Amino acid sequence: MEEILAFAAMVILISASGVMSPGPLFAANIFYGLRDGAKAGLKMACGHTIVEFPLVFLLGIGALSLESLPESRGAIGIIGSIGLFAFAGLQLRTVFKQRTDSVFAAKHSSLLAGILLSALNPFFLIWWFTIGFKLISDSLELWSFWGIGMMFLFHIWMDFVWLWTIAFLASKSSSLISNKSYRILMIILSGVLVYFGITFLIEA
Repeated sequence: MEEILAFAAMVILISASGVMSPGPLFAANIFYGLRDGAKAGLKMACGHTIVEFPLVFLLGIGALSLESLPESRGAIGIIGSIGLFAFAGLQLRTVFKQRTDSVFAAKHSSLLAGILLSALNPFFLIWWFTIGFKLISDSLELWSFWGIGMMFLFHIWMDFVWLWTIAFLASKSSSLISNKSYRILMIILSGVLVYFGITFLIEA
């Protein structure tokens, strides 16, 4: 049980930085929240999941095929740590620039926006091919193929809660992008990424 809780905590802390990072999906979610209310956030999360689940499943198959190669564990750890450092830096850069773009949102439904803004977001793909791949590899080492499902459940609920919350707050006309508390939270989460990046590097 302790092993499950420790792994869940690691997945949640690392995932929070990706889930809560400002970007096109976040900006579009605010737009749809203003227009359609909290339900828009759930639709965006569903669209995001449509892309994320098969991607995680395919990465899991790839990671499983590498489990027979002992040297792959070290390589995955190094790639994961580099991804964490890079994502932390990009995240801080985006937070301080405070860039948003809701033009895309005016043309598509929230479900379709969730699909397209996930599938066409290079940072989303980079996150899963580096940081996420390390989490998938760890889940396989702990619980074999079933670990992928556990890892995904520990991760995906955050997308639904976060996107619903942001859409709900947007519908109440909250000032989200310039919120000082949000920026502080993202800085803290970036620090968490750096911590796990160092940990992955030491393990590798």
